[in-house]
Amino acid sequence: MNSFPTLRSYQGVFPSLGDNIYIDDSAVLVGDITLADDVSIWPLVAARGDVNFMKIGAHTNIQDGTILHVTRKSAHNPKGNPLIIGADVTVGHHCMLHGCQLGDRILVGMGAIIMDGAVIEDDVFIGAGSLVPPNKILKSGFLYVGNPVKQVRPLKESEANFLKQSALNYVELKNDYIAEQES
Repeated sequence: MNSFPTLRSYQGVFPSLGDNIYIDDSAVLVGDITLADDVSIWPLVAARGDVNFMKIGAHTNIQDGTILHVTRKSAHNPKGNPLIIGADVTVGHHCMLHGCQLGDRILVGMGAIIMDGAVIEDDVFIGAGSLVPPNKILKSGFLYVGNPVKQVRPLKESEANFLKQSALNYVELKNDYIAEQES
């Protein structure tokens, strides 16, 4: 396994890592970030848990070029907005997630943006290039697309099944990367 040279502290707090994770050497993780087991962080991901905390659930993958950040605590927003990502989530290439909450079994399409205070319930598919505005709630079991995002239709059974399978595909892929590093 790599030595995670791109983990950095902020005010004395380092990222906390679960078991069997993969972090690409070009990714940067700073501060109060917790990764559960079997998480994969791919090339050029930037994640800053500096002014609030971040949690990423088991079997979740954060793909290339994605930016993860949080919202600072303030008089207007005493708790700020942490970034909480559930289990079995696929965050596609070049996404931006800022101070939002994602449940389990979600696919965030490439280039999507999810803003502060948004809540994405379990079993949701967000289309590529979509914008989820601040404080928007996306209900479970639907496909959402657009800028701003709109509920399009209920997920087909094959799409709902793919949500977890996508995450499992990336667990297998990161295991291959880990095995190659250890050989």
